[in-house]
Amino acid sequence: MIAAVADGTDSGASHSTRGAYVTDGAEFNRDTNYIEDRITRDGRPGLNGEPGWPVEAGRYRLIAARACPWANRTVIVRRLLGLEDALSLGQPGPTHDARSWTFDLDPGGVDPVLGIERIQSAYFRRFPDYPRGITVPAIVDVASGAVVTNNFPQITLDFATEWTRFHRVGAPDLYPEHLRAEIDAVNKRVFTEVNNGVYRCGFAGSQEAYDSAHSRLWTALDWLEEHLTGQRYLVGDTITEADVRLFTTLARFDAVYHGHFKCNRQKLTELPALWGYARDLFQTPGFGDTIDFVQIKQHYYVVHEDINPTGIVPQGPDLSCWLEPHAREALGGRPFGDGTPPGPVRPGEEIAPGHGADQH
Repeated sequence: MIAAVADGTDSGASHSTRGAYVTDGAEFNRDTNYIEDRITRDGRPGLNGEPGWPVEAGRYRLIAARACPWANRTVIVRRLLGLEDALSLGQPGPTHDARSWTFDLDPGGVDPVLGIERIQSAYFRRFPDYPRGITVPAIVDVASGAVVTNNFPQITLDFATEWTRFHRVGAPDLYPEHLRAEIDAVNKRVFTEVNNGVYRCGFAGSQEAYDSAHSRLWTALDWLEEHLTGQRYLVGDTITEADVRLFTTLARFDAVYHGHFKCNRQKLTELPALWGYARDLFQTPGFGDTIDFVQIKQHYYVVHEDINPTGIVPQGPDLSCWLEPHAREALGGRPFGDGTPPGPVRPGEEIAPGHGADQH
């Protein structure tokens, strides 16, 4: 998630992470210019000439706030593929200071591996005049302390295809070659209309912009509801990258987007197929055990000051229903294909008691 004047906008000189997220009269447009460096198996550049860094166990640190849906994707994929030993994880707190995501949950407010108080330092270590928003997820080169990439759509694809030497035994194929064209097409629509669509609703600067964004969002959600009525997963009969990308938005829908972002035609719990699908994934190892509802609500309701100027974080909704049976097994499908579920969450990476669906 962008930590800037607005999620997805140029941060300007202040690199502010709080304050104005809405431009009066304007439609929200996300800045999608990221640091496009790639971490590839042999350090080769990307197909479009993106600078390449070699995959090496222990060389890099993934910085991914639990609150952020874009960062949440990387945590899920890292866990599903078993990359914990090869790639360490640093997790900033849910809210920001005036400059960037901070490590206020760590002892002394300092990341124990990078030795920094805020992720901004890693950006400036590489680009002293970095002009854009300070974002998570970000991958940092530990030895130099410099950011390597924050290009979140590519990070998870590279985890699946370039980090294979460090995948656990039984790791699923999240980006199977024969389904890539279909996955890419679904991902494009889901990003444009759903993942980013909720932000277009929440950060709309006019009634017209909001009405248009709301209509587009629900057109896409209605399509997904129909699509998932007859099949368990988005593409094929196993969990893929497409499911990871949709899940992180659905997990935040009723807790944040329905009310805070005014995406309120219906709640997720009122959409039978999508709600069953979301619960199915939530109860699958690697998904729900990465979701911290407390941090999610703290982030959105505290940081977006112009949308919620009081900073009051709501008590609801009741989240225990995420653990109710979903009956999606009747549609068939094999969650991990020929692979196996990941093992228990690594010590130190667990969701705090009361922060998940067990909080009520």
